[in-house]
Amino acid sequence: MSAIRRLLTDGSGDFGWQDVDRLRYKAEGSAPFKDITRQVLFSQIDQTCELRYFEIAPGGYSTLEQHQHTHAVLILRGRGTVRIGTDVQPIAEHDLVTVDPLTWHQFHAAPDNALGFLCLVSKERDKPRLPTDEKRAMTSDSPGAVDPAAAG
Repeated sequence: MSAIRRLLTDGSGDFGWQDVDRLRYKAEGSAPFKDITRQVLFSQIDQTCELRYFEIAPGGYSTLEQHQHTHAVLILRGRGTVRIGTDVQPIAEHDLVTVDPLTWHQFHAAPDNALGFLCLVSKERDKPRLPTDEKRAMTSDSPGAVDPAAAG
């Protein structure tokens, strides 16, 4: 359906789009994460992809996970870090992050700044895989890591 969905910001400065619901990132208790929401901006029957917007509050983070599908992530606002494999890199507005299949990855907002990004993925995708205790221990040794077992 042809449409224009206008960007709306609320008093807190969070991004949202007209006629687009702000959803939970995942079900509580399904995987470790903190202060993140999801909005599906584009999903059409005749398309194989979906465009989503995620917003992570200051100090929040996404789940450390891996899966079969590729991600293309465009940072729209804020700053933070991204873990790709065992590498942690700073990210900021307009950076493009690509994550290959079966690569561990996790996004973190800076302690004093929200992080908002667009994510383009296939509509048909596998469920994320979470790290084992052994993998958690390996990744928590890297700078900027959040140990998912200890995360609130």
